Amino acid sequence: MTDGIAPTERWIDGSGGRLFTRHWEPAGPARANLVICHGVNSHSGQYLRAGQDFAARGYAVTALDLRGRGQSDGERFYADSIADYVDDLSRAIELGRSHHPDLPLYLLGHSAGGVTSVSYALDYQARIDGLICESFAFRVFAPDIALKLVEGASHILPHAHVLKLKNADFSRDPAWVAALEADPYTQGETQPVQTVAALARAGERFEREFPRITVPVLILHGTADHATRPDGSQQFFDEAGSADKTLKLYDGHYHDLLNDIGREGVIDDIANWIDDRLPGSLLPERMEAPMPPVGA
Repeated sequence: MTDGIAPTERWIDGSGGRLFTRHWEPAGPARANLVICHGVNSHSGQYLRAGQDFAARGYAVTALDLRGRGQSDGERFYADSIADYVDDLSRAIELGRSHHPDLPLYLLGHSAGGVTSVSYALDYQARIDGLICESFAFRVFAPDIALKLVEGASHILPHAHVLKLKNADFSRDPAWVAALEADPYTQGETQPVQTVAALARAGERFEREFPRITVPVLILHGTADHATRPDGSQQFFDEAGSADKTLKLYDGHYHDLLNDIGREGVIDDIANWIDDRLPGSLLPERMEAPMPPVGA
């Protein structure tokens, strides 16, 4: 980690046990709240750099560990349904909002965290001012029939672990991949049948209900993502009911855009998108060019 704004750590009560959270408060006046929801093979500790970067841009940032992940309570990597994760996220959003209740709140979901975030938005979009989906796990590199088999198996062997992702597919930065390999909270992580089925069933809902999303939406995906498919983000963009929606594809980028080579540009794109939607009084001060001398 580089020097920067250190997060405040806090436990909050969840319906499945205690949830671990981190919060970055900007050094100057906050201009917006930003809540980050991680995906699988992840937790809030993997957003230490991003939390610092967004706080340096004037956002009050809150990130959580979903139940069973990171330092939060619960069976490791297990969720009965997407509603469990939505409940966890809802509590983190209210915590984030409590720091600056009068400021806009934006929700950023990565990968399967995007599935949780879109599910949250379908039920509670009046509670957020914008939705950012990064490497949205709506479409994955698995045949539909395989997902159907997993859904069926969830009734028989819900706790069996069946899905393992490759850390090398997350980033082109070898130092970051090495950090993932050494992360004690994700080492050897495999997803239970029930968790995979919960994500797949959420995707079936999206097929019907994408048009119900009307909040401003920013959708980001790397074209060389080997974990989730960019055409899923394209479909979300095409079908979302939002009048204000943006899709940005990053040529050659891998799955974890906020920890891939070129991450600084992604941070800038997200921050600029948020800034463009803030009320004028909350915008960062912009340096005006000096007036030329008389006669110049």
